[in-house]
Amino acid sequence: MPASPLEPAVQFRFYAELNDFLPSDSRGRPFTKALEGRNSVKHIVEALGVPHTEIDLILVNGRSVDFAFQPGAGDRVSVYPVFESIDIGALTRVRSAPLRQTCFVLDGHLGKLAAYLRMLGFDTRYRRDYHDAELAAIAVSERRILLTMDRGLLKRRTVTHGYCVRETDRRRQIIEVLRRFDLFDSVAPFGRCMRCNGRLQAVPKAEILHRLLPKTRRYYHDFWMCRACDQIFWQGSHYQHMHGFLREVECERVRRSRASIGPD
Repeated sequence: MPASPLEPAVQFRFYAELNDFLPSDSRGRPFTKALEGRNSVKHIVEALGVPHTEIDLILVNGRSVDFAFQPGAGDRVSVYPVFESIDIGALTRVRSAPLRQTCFVLDGHLGKLAAYLRMLGFDTRYRRDYHDAELAAIAVSERRILLTMDRGLLKRRTVTHGYCVRETDRRRQIIEVLRRFDLFDSVAPFGRCMRCNGRLQAVPKAEILHRLLPKTRRYYHDFWMCRACDQIFWQGSHYQHMHGFLREVECERVRRSRASIGPD
């Protein structure tokens, strides 16, 4: 709520995609927020609707601070998302260091995205019936990035690495996640089971012949099996469909690569 002229207040300005979480009249411009006691800047920004996992840098009157900082009346607070190409190494990042291995856990509304991430080779935990507490615990204990469309879940104190998915189109969601975490060069397709996340390994046709339908035995010769659930895979029509999607991912990778280089 904006402060009245007589109330102690702080001026906030959120940048780039952090504005997605704000009311339309507060986006892309400074606005004031009344102070209600002595609260940390983390508490205030999350009360405004922005999950702490989306934030990489906070400046108060031009000085970098951490989440525990308590702003006072008249302070100017600038809040920035994760930087992809700007070096802010000398400043105080509020986020934990990036995880060494990029792996994910997804909430129950993102099943299709989980399948796409697995198809591209990313270690992805997913189950439709995970409760919020379970998701947060898995993200912390297994050092996974929590993907969700529920910003309240990302406000849990224990969650350090997470992202609120904006896209609703399933195919655009995977492009959004690859872009957000700069993963285009890490894609390694067809190495994981899309059903259970287990690793796939090649298997001789003779070993699984008894499990194949007649047309599959006749027309296909290369097979893979999931080490975890024993599901069998081959290069059928669904495989060709996935290759079409992979071409979209590759086109986006090339486009971003050219954009980063700039014009000749």
